Amino acid sequence: MSQIAGTNITYGILIEKTSSGSPADKAGLRGGSQIVEIGGQQYAIGGDIIVSINGVRIVNYDAYATYMERHATPGQAIQVTIIRSGAYQVVSVVVGAVPSQ
Repeated sequence: MSQIAGTNITYGILIEKTSSGSPADKAGLRGGSQIVEIGGQQYAIGGDIIVSINGVRIVNYDAYATYMERHATPGQAIQVTIIRSGAYQVVSVVVGAVPSQ
């Protein structure tokens, strides 16, 4: 997946899309801009890749979900390190409320 995403990073989570008005959208995080098929599944690529939050490495979606559940509260600003177009950037994101299921 890292080669498809145009980077040599082998960890993190690719943002496939953001919802309009969401904390990620408000912070300027970007979802994918083109669709590719890998192993019969479609993925949106070209989006930002989250590699750490507040200095804690995010290796996959489970690590992201665990971090957010244990350390993030609504209204808190977190520092999200992303890779965009091959360059690292730090973006401040204000955590939103957990959506009801």
